[in-house]
Amino acid sequence: MLQFIASNPYARIAVLALVFLVVLAVTLSAVRLLSRRANLRKELELIGAGSDTLSTRTRLSQSKEGTWLGVLERIEKTGLSLADTRGDELRKKLVAAGYSSPGAPRIFTLLRVVLVIALPSLLFLIINLAGQELSFVKIYLFGVLFAIIGLYLPNLWVSAKASRREEAIRRGFPDCLDLMLVCVEAGLGLEAAMDRVGREMVRSHPLVSQLLSVATLQMRAGSTREESLRKLGDISQVDEIRSFSTLLIQSDKMGTSVADTLRVYAAEMREKRRLRAEEKAHRLPVLISIPLVVCMLPTMIGVLMIPGVVRAVRTLFPALAGG
Repeated sequence: MLQFIASNPYARIAVLALVFLVVLAVTLSAVRLLSRRANLRKELELIGAGSDTLSTRTRLSQSKEGTWLGVLERIEKTGLSLADTRGDELRKKLVAAGYSSPGAPRIFTLLRVVLVIALPSLLFLIINLAGQELSFVKIYLFGVLFAIIGLYLPNLWVSAKASRREEAIRRGFPDCLDLMLVCVEAGLGLEAAMDRVGREMVRSHPLVSQLLSVATLQMRAGSTREESLRKLGDISQVDEIRSFSTLLIQSDKMGTSVADTLRVYAAEMREKRRLRAEEKAHRLPVLISIPLVVCMLPTMIGVLMIPGVVRAVRTLFPALAGG
């Protein structure tokens, strides 16, 4: 195996690329772990100083946003514009993925530019280290391919993260509605119920807790209930929460009971969650049949046919040959 890798230039390039990816993954994991430990240490220090968890996260996010905005301003001062032509559409995608910072579209554009330049440069560096000489056509094609990958890789990342965020919000929102219904029936108002549920669900469903906490803070800051609820639906980018905001706005305008509205919608959300679970359960036999046919069926056919093949080789073929 080692002789094949040493003699084959393509194998050397593949091994070098694999080693680079492994080292990159380990480095990113270590950096993420160290940053998470530093953030936890800052949270503990701020909590020990008397501040709550929400304000702690707000300060940490503001410090990170300030750092990124400073980097963006320095880059744009050099004359490189990071504004995207599809600003509104890009902002909606980033908000759906959880990036609600004002500088998120510019950071996204910067990452795309860096990847478009970095991936082909990395390819050429690996080719030079391997000592392989490629033709101009191959270099051009590989460079264009890696540049396209770097161009679309952030889009795939944002889409995947938006899907995971939407699934997490849908999974935790029925529990949120049940707790909110209990709070409203106990005598709390809608704002107090949202605040209480947001504080209780910090550990179990942090995304839903963040949405409710933001809506509560907007109400306390002077926004009307209708504006806060509409912003809640826009920030979440989830159809269920948009419908929930619309129901609460209509219930508030028409003067109907908020508890009845929450009870009906909570039952509907639980039913939808049960239907989604049943749909996933019904998809399992189809998904299992693929590895069953690919892996197990050839083995079973081989086990059943081998005795017949052996008997044919021992008796039938010599008889046909006249032996």
